[in-house]
Amino acid sequence: MKVAVLIPCYNEEAAIATVVRGFRAALPAAAIYVYDNNSRDATVARATEAGAVVRREGRQGKGNVVRRMFADIEADIYVLVDGDDTYDAEAAPQMIRQMLAEGADLLTARRVHSHAEAYRPGHVFGNRMLTGLTSALFRVRLSDMLSGYRVFSRRFVKSFPFTAEGFAIETELTVHAVRLLMPMTEMDTRYKERPVGSVSKLNTWGDGFRILATIAYLVREERPLVFFTTIFAFLATASIVAGTPVVTEYLNTGLVPRLPTAVLAVGLMVLAFLSMACGLILDTVTRGRWEAKRMAYLAIPGPKALEERLEP
Repeated sequence: MKVAVLIPCYNEEAAIATVVRGFRAALPAAAIYVYDNNSRDATVARATEAGAVVRREGRQGKGNVVRRMFADIEADIYVLVDGDDTYDAEAAPQMIRQMLAEGADLLTARRVHSHAEAYRPGHVFGNRMLTGLTSALFRVRLSDMLSGYRVFSRRFVKSFPFTAEGFAIETELTVHAVRLLMPMTEMDTRYKERPVGSVSKLNTWGDGFRILATIAYLVREERPLVFFTTIFAFLATASIVAGTPVVTEYLNTGLVPRLPTAVLAVGLMVLAFLSMACGLILDTVTRGRWEAKRMAYLAIPGPKALEERLEP
């Protein structure tokens, strides 16, 4: 079974060698790839010295790097991990075993930290909020959606058409699995503080809003009926609020003195029903796209088929 460890990197000279050596010890037979994303320090040199296969991606952003990795690298099992030495390399063999045992296409490492410095309160709150929102909108049962440590099957990787450029990639990975009804699972892993000299690239507010925007985009693309029904409800409520005094006055006096308000109320209601119509039409189109993606996904052998093929 061919295992590939994928490590996207940007300015991680303080940590990358430790990460590469850790995964080399944990998964001796695995191929370890480091994709550098325009680092301005010695990341490339450190990764090369540690024995990784080093490549470059010029388009800035973690999503762009992961997209390139998934396109370039051929393997049966993919381990994706950040290059900041906060994740436990020793857990990788057990993660792979659990994913194969459960026949899953995605295993997410659920971060368990013992030091407050490792996982800042703001990030904890943001992760819980965004994970909860995605769980409600896409009916997913994951407790750490934004974890940067995951194991994928080949059919997950090769059926994944994604558009995210930055840290919103974690959201797209999860939603892709949910929408295609892939079996997925989680496992607790140790999460530690960054080594001295390593600085987080995550902007709490900026990347948080980008992830929210990605969730909204994915709702529109994958669940258009929910998206446009929400707009319908908002516009219809605004129309009723604006039009109720006009209708009441007309019933009492037979006059419509506030004609602009009446026109506004009618316009809002027309827009509301147009939104509902869009949702119904796009829901049908999305179902056709979903069926095509599901067929492409099923055309690739899954983890259980791979395991059976490799058994003597």
